[in-house]
Amino acid sequence: MAGFLDRAKEQAQRGLTQGKQKLDEVQAQRAGADLLKRLGAAYYAERRGSGSPDATQQALQALESHIAEHGDGFLRA
Repeated sequence: MAGFLDRAKEQAQRGLTQGKQKLDEVQAQRAGADLLKRLGAAYYAERRGSGSPDATQQALQALESHIAEHGDGFLRA
């Protein structure tokens, strides 16, 4: 009986770990999409004359930092 419970506990733990990894991945993809949207908005504002090159550069740097940490998989989704 103890062996069965140990295996069940292992499976549950593995499921929790996989679930957390997937959640982290989804959150990183959402954050990347938000940063990409922010960059687009900053660029659009700059082109329309109501934004600044500094804001566009800051948005680009934030996006590049995110890509360096989490990869660019969100760009393909």
